[in-house]
Amino acid sequence: MLKSLSIRLVAPSGYCQHQDAATRAIMRLSQQHRLENTEIIQRREQRFAGSDTERLNDINQLVELVSLPDIILAVRGGYGVSRLLDQINYAGLQSTFNGQPTIFCGHSDFTALQLALLSQSELITFSGPMLAGNFGAETLSSFTENHFWQLLKQQHYTINWQDTQVMNGCWQGQLWGGNLAMICSLIGTPWLPKVTDGILVIEDINESAFRVERMLLQLYHAGILGQQKAVITGSFSHSSPNAYDQGYQLATVWEYMQHKTGVPFINHLDYGHEPDTVTLPIGAQATLIAQEKQRQLQLSGYPSLCNN
Repeated sequence: MLKSLSIRLVAPSGYCQHQDAATRAIMRLSQQHRLENTEIIQRREQRFAGSDTERLNDINQLVELVSLPDIILAVRGGYGVSRLLDQINYAGLQSTFNGQPTIFCGHSDFTALQLALLSQSELITFSGPMLAGNFGAETLSSFTENHFWQLLKQQHYTINWQDTQVMNGCWQGQLWGGNLAMICSLIGTPWLPKVTDGILVIEDINESAFRVERMLLQLYHAGILGQQKAVITGSFSHSSPNAYDQGYQLATVWEYMQHKTGVPFINHLDYGHEPDTVTLPIGAQATLIAQEKQRQLQLSGYPSLCNN
């Protein structure tokens, strides 16, 4: 059982329109843990969670903290991190958090910050639940909650799931990725880490199958996708085919991209914008095993709270 932890909120993206969900999350988490910086939840400028300066300060002021929090948790995603990437104090963050078991956690738009931190500061962060959408859900997913806390308090963690296709193999490499649209938005910039022989994990929301394929082809033509050992696909919420697609769907995309690139696509991991999502350490070491329809992801080399 983890002792009471300090959780500091950051809001580098969109305004939290679901204030009731955020309030519910604060009530839940504060039953055991200490929450900091909660005043940012109501902050707003246009569609953003405050001005660019305010949202940037959420990140850069971490360097100046006298006492580091155990967890830095994003309030929500949306859009906004991309505006900040060229002004973040990467050297300061690297110096402050190097060797410190602080957990940066979020997903969706937060992916851009996570990949930039990996590229510029060599910091491993966590693609997982956020304050409003996950911890503030009307019914808190025990699946999501258990995977989050279990991963954070162990130095090694294994995730098991079942796929629909028969495949056998074992691949090892650095785990990286997150939201597919945000990954693609960083192509050609300094903020995309140069990972070769890695295991790329992807998820997204509100992207139909052809848009997903187009983004994967962009990664392929940029010389990135073909350098990976494997791709793990999570949830692609609200991407159901329509009558025009005539059977063209995400399964078609995975099969096509696997054939084109020679990179195996391992599917159906509960990860992304659905209520049930695992937490993944972005930048950690991973071993991916496929045996018939069983899948296993072994994770190591990431910050943990096991000593807290």
